[in-house]
Amino acid sequence: MTYTDEVRGFDPNQPGDAGTLWGLPFSVDEAALVIVPVPWEVTVSFGSGTASAPSAVVEASIQVDLFNESFPETWKRGIAMAPIPAELEQLNAAMRPKAIEIIRALSSESSTPAANTLAEVNAACETMVARVRSDAAALLDQGKLVGVLGGDHSVPLGLLQALDERLDEPDGFGILHVDAHCDLREAYEGFVHSHASIMRNALELSGLSKLVQVGVRDYCDEEIDVVAQSGGTIELVTDQALSRRRFRGETWSVVVDDILRGLPENVYVSFDIDGLDPALCPGTGTPVPGGLGFEEAVYLVERLALTRRKIIGFDLSEVSSSGERGSAWDANVGARLLYKLSCSALSTQRPLEEAR
Repeated sequence: MTYTDEVRGFDPNQPGDAGTLWGLPFSVDEAALVIVPVPWEVTVSFGSGTASAPSAVVEASIQVDLFNESFPETWKRGIAMAPIPAELEQLNAAMRPKAIEIIRALSSESSTPAANTLAEVNAACETMVARVRSDAAALLDQGKLVGVLGGDHSVPLGLLQALDERLDEPDGFGILHVDAHCDLREAYEGFVHSHASIMRNALELSGLSKLVQVGVRDYCDEEIDVVAQSGGTIELVTDQALSRRRFRGETWSVVVDDILRGLPENVYVSFDIDGLDPALCPGTGTPVPGGLGFEEAVYLVERLALTRRKIIGFDLSEVSSSGERGSAWDANVGARLLYKLSCSALSTQRPLEEAR
């Protein structure tokens, strides 16, 4: 099917197909970009609800208008979301109570976590990572650009592993990581694949040459030690440092160019929505005061694309629209942020006329 055939008959000025991302008319086979949904929150340590994000974001996305001022044509390449894997939904539902049991035991002086239960949860998390890795690998081998929609922030490791296996560049690849947290803890609460350990696990990838962390404002001594011992691989750009530069009158444009300067040609974007001001994501699992405004975040991602770097993949995690604090607002913001990430990433692939 050609580019023209795929969009023929689709009116971007009218509501699209309910049940698809942004109402777009593309199948997974037709799409240049495929979003892999991962309904997973087994080891979240505070608020819940992010396992339901993929379906909530799809529902909210129908309200997003498609015109993108920076990259107005990129949706025409084709964007689709793969089916939500029922097996992971079921495994998440079975393992979440076991993880809660472990977390509660850790906070109690009268009990200790059962070793066999912890092993079971860690094995389930390994199953999730392997499933994402396999699904991503199959899509990458078809020439697709792949993004992940979580789920908690542990979910993109499989995609990162699949990219690491396939990317053969002398300068490796970088990660632009937007988050309220460093996520550099080792086996947090005993969970090897905790949402608080995703970047610690990513550091084991052979091709990772640079990790730039932006907006971080909640971190521990262990994580600062990891940064200090990284030999320059990790660049930590805290929210406090960003605020100080703003207070001195520096423009966001200048600050962003400084943030991006150390990244190599190939870049993966990992976006935890709690990197934003929590007014934009009140339901996210671990909200922290401060953070980026929506347009600041969009400018950062779009500026990355406009520097002629190639965005090789991305994820959006920790969107929550259920649970004790989640709301439709979180999914609304998440759907818009995911669209900006998708258009920016697609814009860095081959020229549109070559994709027709």
